[in-house]
Amino acid sequence: MRHLKAGRKLNRTSAHRKALFRNMVTALIRRERIRTTLAKAKELRGKVERTITLGKKGTLHARRNAMKLVADKDSLKKIFGPLAERYASRPGGYTRVIKLGHRLGDDAPMAFIELVDREGEAAPKAPVKGKKQAKAPAKKATAEKSGDAKKKVADTAKKKDEGEKKKAPTKEKKETKAPAKKKEEKKGKDEKK
Repeated sequence: MRHLKAGRKLNRTSAHRKALFRNMVTALIRRERIRTTLAKAKELRGKVERTITLGKKGTLHARRNAMKLVADKDSLKKIFGPLAERYASRPGGYTRVIKLGHRLGDDAPMAFIELVDREGEAAPKAPVKGKKQAKAPAKKATAEKSGDAKKKVADTAKKKDEGEKKKAPTKEKKETKAPAKKKEEKKGKDEKK
């Protein structure tokens, strides 16, 4: 019987598994979105949510417990600072897992795990009471190939870079050396007189 044997082993020793999740928690806190396998993402979800809850407590004991799962001090400061403020009114559910399809090499199911209400994400609008909202037609959920997902991510990154270039055009100023020479010549003539 396998009673009280919670958690996935992920074909690793306990020390390797502990180091893996410590690095993944730190990366997710720092970047707020990472791409990994579905099994790792589902296992990571509970560890990150527990750590953010410790950040909301804000005590010294909570900070020491969070250090067990966070590898660097900058991420720890982020948990007890901006993330604790961002999720102060939310009673759990700080992460979401988005399935991506299968990896090309070994056909492993891949997923994004991200923090909800990220900085680059628009805040959801509260529904207005009394008005009926038209529902969008339901679309069939199809599993995208990881190559298609990579193309989409690359295309959005290119569009973002192009948008930044359009917003801030750089103007090159031409330096004129002739007026500087004239000033030097005038100074030379004044000194001779």
